[in-house]
Amino acid sequence: MKHRIFIAINLPKEVKKRLTYIQDKYPELPIKWTKKENLHITLVFIGEVTDENLMEVCNKISEAVSKNKTFSIDLNKVLYGPSKKLPPKMVWIAGEKSIPLGKLQKELEESLLGYPQEENRGYTPHVTLGRVKIWEWKQIEPEERPNVEEELNLRFEVDSVEIMESRLRSGGPEYEVLESYQLKE
Repeated sequence: MKHRIFIAINLPKEVKKRLTYIQDKYPELPIKWTKKENLHITLVFIGEVTDENLMEVCNKISEAVSKNKTFSIDLNKVLYGPSKKLPPKMVWIAGEKSIPLGKLQKELEESLLGYPQEENRGYTPHVTLGRVKIWEWKQIEPEERPNVEEELNLRFEVDSVEIMESRLRSGGPEYEVLESYQLKE
């Protein structure tokens, strides 16, 4: 059996709750909003891994995580993403790049060399609030498209990293935590 997996930082419940308030502010947008329970920050998307390889992947991730200490993440802006691409693909919350986050992400990526990964486009920490329905977006006159840029001041402590499995369903993806690894105090 194959598993579609990625490595993520799950958000605390209070952060998820605050982000769903932001989703509720834009009911007119043609967006497929991310379910509250699915909100996270992806560190590395691995893709399909067989049952046979899953344990090895878990061991490599555990080893990489064990070298890293807890740290804080600042989520600071709501915007269309990625960057200035038009039409935008999503509405996301941009996170601040930090040395501890960058170190963790890089070590995870390097520990998984030899396994499939997304093409490296430079890491930008973010939370996907929703994906733009492109066809509907294009039907809105450019001057009538709402601006979602908004400053945000959300900080939380990261003390664990999870291996998540993504199961694609007709109602949207469902995520399940396969393993959770604690960062050092």
